[in-house]
Amino acid sequence: MRTFEKSTKLDNVCYDIRGPVMDEANKMIAQGEKIVKLNIGNPAPFGFEAPEAIIDKMSENLTLTEGYSDSKGLFSAREAILSYCKKKNMPNVTINDIYTGNGVSELITLSMQGLLNNGDEVLVPSPDYPLWTASVTLAGGTAVHYICDEQSEWFPDIEDMKRKITDKTKAIVVINPNNPTGALYSKEVLQQIVELAREHELILFADEIYDRLVMDGEEHVALSSLAPDLLTVSFNGLSKSHLISGYRGGWMCLCGDKSKAKGYIEGINLLSSMRLCSNVPAQSLIPTALDNLEDTREMVAPGGRIYEQREYIYNAIQDIPGLSAYKPKAAFYIFPKLDIKKFNITNDEQFSLDLLKEKKILITHGGGFHWETPDHFRIVYLPCIDDLKISMDAMKDFLATYKQK
Repeated sequence: MRTFEKSTKLDNVCYDIRGPVMDEANKMIAQGEKIVKLNIGNPAPFGFEAPEAIIDKMSENLTLTEGYSDSKGLFSAREAILSYCKKKNMPNVTINDIYTGNGVSELITLSMQGLLNNGDEVLVPSPDYPLWTASVTLAGGTAVHYICDEQSEWFPDIEDMKRKITDKTKAIVVINPNNPTGALYSKEVLQQIVELAREHELILFADEIYDRLVMDGEEHVALSSLAPDLLTVSFNGLSKSHLISGYRGGWMCLCGDKSKAKGYIEGINLLSSMRLCSNVPAQSLIPTALDNLEDTREMVAPGGRIYEQREYIYNAIQDIPGLSAYKPKAAFYIFPKLDIKKFNITNDEQFSLDLLKEKKILITHGGGFHWETPDHFRIVYLPCIDDLKISMDAMKDFLATYKQK
């Protein structure tokens, strides 16, 4: 009998944010269990609502956005994105260098498919947002992970990056602000990464979707603003800053010197055309969204919900014996460290399963972000403080007696 297996192209592709632990959680939910989901950065289930201006604009535009747009996106959307790029000092961006997408995720995959041949290498951070590694692998490339150093505020280890560049390396991925650590990279660190790319003639890929969710008076520096002589592909969108993950509104910009990438750009244009266009109603919201950033600023300012939840979760972690964490400066994630000797942990996925089964709390283990040592996990601190407190009390109780078997 003929059977059909998954493609061998998927053999080394994984996305454990929605992996085996979440599968187990879904089984428990189907059996009537109530699970606290601290695993995915999806604001809507936790009472976050999109700004009213966004909802009004969506309703107003629905009948006007029933057809396809240009494959790169609506002119009005790209015009608004171009204005945003100028405010961020992103160099040499024209309206034809901007591509809208069904979220950033689609564009990450598209950008890798258009660039990589079998065996090409891309430097990707560890820990990473796992879609980057998956997209590199699916495109036939090899993701080579450079270490981000927890002792240095989770900044990239430049010396480790230097050691891992070979004649097969085509690009460096920089996730800033970072998911899963919440780190915000300094201008000095970014300049060092640019120098590496310049020395080795590499493309820079800048995942900057959390650039508007920055706290403590800090400021995000667009990577491309430091590299006008290089090609930087920058990614951004509305899912996080405007609390509309389900609308799928993202974009990709080609910045800097594109003179040596004409073939690559032809590939991007081809792939962009093949999907016809991205979600047109979501595109139509982009001008309104980028003109209305006040709600986002309020969320991450003292007294704002994300800021106060960050304060709570950081302090709660410090109060649990065997846990510690770097205080995040951006986004809505924290990446605590486990004392693996104290808890006898050798398998972080098993730790996540044990916590799920005993306390009904769903997290993502560090290995899901290509962190090799089984000593970290990510918490999404989107639930309100009352719910976070219940979860952290339960975690403290769990860890008081936990020993991995």
